[in-house]
Amino acid sequence: MADLDEWRLDDPEEIEAADPGGMLRQVASSAAQVRSSLQATRETDFDELVAAGRPRAIVVAGMGGSGIAGDVLAAVCGTGSPVQITSVHGYQLPGWVSAADLVIAVSCSGATEETLAAAEDAVRRGCRLMGVGGAGSPLASLAQQARAPFVPVQSAGMPRSTLWGLSVPLIGAAARFGLCEAGPDAHEAAAVVLEDLSQRCRPDSDSFVNPAKGLALDLAGTLPMIWGTSPLTGVAAYRFACQLNENAKYPAIQGVLPEANHNQVVAFDGPFARDPGGEDPAAPLHLVTLADVREHPQVAKRREASVRLASERGIGVTELAARGDHPLERLASLVQLIDYATVYLGIALGFDPSPITAIQELKASIA
Repeated sequence: MADLDEWRLDDPEEIEAADPGGMLRQVASSAAQVRSSLQATRETDFDELVAAGRPRAIVVAGMGGSGIAGDVLAAVCGTGSPVQITSVHGYQLPGWVSAADLVIAVSCSGATEETLAAAEDAVRRGCRLMGVGGAGSPLASLAQQARAPFVPVQSAGMPRSTLWGLSVPLIGAAARFGLCEAGPDAHEAAAVVLEDLSQRCRPDSDSFVNPAKGLALDLAGTLPMIWGTSPLTGVAAYRFACQLNENAKYPAIQGVLPEANHNQVVAFDGPFARDPGGEDPAAPLHLVTLADVREHPQVAKRREASVRLASERGIGVTELAARGDHPLERLASLVQLIDYATVYLGIALGFDPSPITAIQELKASIA
């Protein structure tokens, strides 16, 4: 694997030079995204959409860094939501989706071909539609033609860096249907959490006091296995794996308890575990648990037992915990740390965090 240069993380000038696309600045914009997107959502007319009544289901169509907004919405609304919330990451809607449902198409650029196809499918089926993404984009035009509300979002630079800008409009729409309580106070509390973590994780903060740099160095040279312990921290685990892929060009395994205890845990005894009597694997497992104050009591026991099991086998363990009362706060407390850590890991390994060359080559090959 690439050589690790941990000293690079303690030199702000080296960090800036290694991040020409400004990914760290994009991550630092998270709190501003919450506030500006909340304002844009308030200025959008949802009256006709809400007047039609609560939908049978909400289907969020989106890809990559835009598509995770649907998972954020489901996590904020929680398992008690009276309306099913599901995400679609592809060209077609499920066969059961009909005029009784609301389809929310999310695309940072407003030009993602899979998302546009799903939105067009929604229009053909007579579904209610909502759009979120770039102003003046093909998605904005489609929403206008369908007389559907559209919330314009200013990209922070990359879709994966615009998570909060893309997620807040979905939460605002769900709140209008009474599916969650997420008023200005909850959004501001999340923004404050994001600002606090940005201060603690800033580039000129040394590794021994910077939680994101410390996390990056803990993961370097390992194969991270990231487990959420609730629907909300399960979304954070998925985000962690995706950000490792894109920002650090690094592989990861993600799961959610209790399901991961029925399959992934067996890898503790496999070729990527440390062997006390032999050589360590090139990339040994490293377990990361993302705890939640709302996790099921039995899941809490499973998390603790899993940590003991890993430690007994010499597997490195990092335990993180979501903080705050509102789901938005708790998610923010994990995601901001994750986003910074994955950028720092890419920099420490000598990779520019911004480019997604393989994705672009794939797109070009099928255009």
